[in-house]
Amino acid sequence: KSEDVGGMLIENSKDPEKPMKEKLEPRVDGTLCLNNRSWLPCYGELRNLIMHESHKSKYYVYPGFDKMYQDMKLLYWWPNMKADITTYVSKCLTCLKVKAEHQKPSGLLVQPEIPQWKWDNITMDFVTKLPKAQSGNDTIWVVVDRLTKSAHFLPMKETDPMDKLARLYPKEVLTRHGILVSIICDRDPRFTSNF
Repeated sequence: KSEDVGGMLIENSKDPEKPMKEKLEPRVDGTLCLNNRSWLPCYGELRNLIMHESHKSKYYVYPGFDKMYQDMKLLYWWPNMKADITTYVSKCLTCLKVKAEHQKPSGLLVQPEIPQWKWDNITMDFVTKLPKAQSGNDTIWVVVDRLTKSAHFLPMKETDPMDKLARLYPKEVLTRHGILVSIICDRDPRFTSNF
């Protein structure tokens, strides 16, 4: 890619066999544009200022380079824009701090031990968005013993409040299997909320 500001011609070819020359068009306000995108000249810190405002806007949570490029290319253009944005984001201290390798790992990173007794350790989850039954139930609460893989499938409504689940659990699980040692579940809001 080359830039010829004097002649207002931009050589923008991904395929060297088919060079494409486009002309920068002046707008009424005096700025230049290419395909309706504002052309940002390499003048002072203008490009850095635009990248700074795009990256640290109060409407975004520090977008990565790809998201930032996709958003900015709708409004702006300059040669090597994608490379400049990638470099800018790679130097952002906030982005470096929140990268995945700097975070505490989440979830089960080690396989849970194999239980010694049946119904000592269970897993539970919800199967949702099922067709409504005549009773109005559209969700199944699945409770599985980790040792034997036997399960209880408890029909319910997706909108059932947590206190109904708190009554259903002792009735269907505790009365049959006693108090459990551990329960493994995902972070469904029903499991993590206070009820």
